[in-house]
Amino acid sequence: MMRLFGIIFLALAVSGCAQQKFNYTPKYENLSYPPTGEVVTAHLGERMLIQGLRIDTEAVRVKNTDTFGLAYTVTPGTFLKHGEDERRIYYHAHTGEGAGIVTSAALADPFSGVMVDKKSNEFCIVSVYGTYSCSDDTEFELVEIPVIRSDNMQQTLIYSGRVGNKINVVYREFQGDTIRQAFTNAVEYDLSESDVIGYKGARIKVIEATNQQITYEVISNFN
Repeated sequence: MMRLFGIIFLALAVSGCAQQKFNYTPKYENLSYPPTGEVVTAHLGERMLIQGLRIDTEAVRVKNTDTFGLAYTVTPGTFLKHGEDERRIYYHAHTGEGAGIVTSAALADPFSGVMVDKKSNEFCIVSVYGTYSCSDDTEFELVEIPVIRSDNMQQTLIYSGRVGNKINVVYREFQGDTIRQAFTNAVEYDLSESDVIGYKGARIKVIEATNQQITYEVISNFN
């Protein structure tokens, strides 16, 4: 009896059908990131500099955990846009930094994407069958975010923390998504000697550094 009730409840959670659109193209640009002259903060283990293919894409950022009946749960993070029509904007999950997550109940239709209803301003979960379940309790904002993908060869500097006056940085090279182990190197810099650090043409002015994060200005990126 309880199992049957669950099936009925999940069916009631679905509010309609939608044909997703796949008509959106992000902005692509080959560059080094972040740009020179920009002050940014990187946390422990995050990349301070990167060369590759930058993609600026529209996204929706979910701010709170929300449930959709007994069918789905969404947790905070971003979903990337892949289409739009007159009434709705469609997004998909991704595996990059800050990604949002949708979990499906055992009896729910498999998750396909999310959507924002322009008219009602509701946030909705879309199944692989085009059915969707909406909530007006989901807090979200429409944003544009950078997505970095490697090209043939990628160079990065990764922040590894501070001990006393010294900070540690790891240089890595990637071929596609594979680390080139022979081109990985840990470097230590003494901030009492200079607040400017450099490696392979990249030069960075350190504004503030702790064992948790570093705030810096990029003077020049890799050659």
